Amino acid sequence: MAAKLKKGDKVVVLAGKDKGKEGTISSVDPKAGKAVVDGVNMAIRHTRQSQTSQGGRIPKAMPIDLSNIALLDAKGKPTRVGFEIKDGKKVRVAKTTGDVIDA
Repeated sequence: MAAKLKKGDKVVVLAGKDKGKEGTISSVDPKAGKAVVDGVNMAIRHTRQSQTSQGGRIPKAMPIDLSNIALLDAKGKPTRVGFEIKDGKKVRVAKTTGDVIDA
């Protein structure tokens, strides 16, 4: 199935403890249906000190379900994503405005 949300997309959280927060997708796991969004769904991870990194309590962004995030369109509003064929290529389209998301 085609990916409606991809790495680098600006998204907003629709549900959960971080509802209303915005961020960019840093990674997507299509098999699990989850994505990691920068600054959203943060958890504290306790790490041991090593030669390269300082130990302690380090905040880490945890995966969030794809159903709980929505893409932001050009006007900064949450939108659903559809697909259309333009010039023989399949492109992502914002449902609210009809604009092509990635040219």
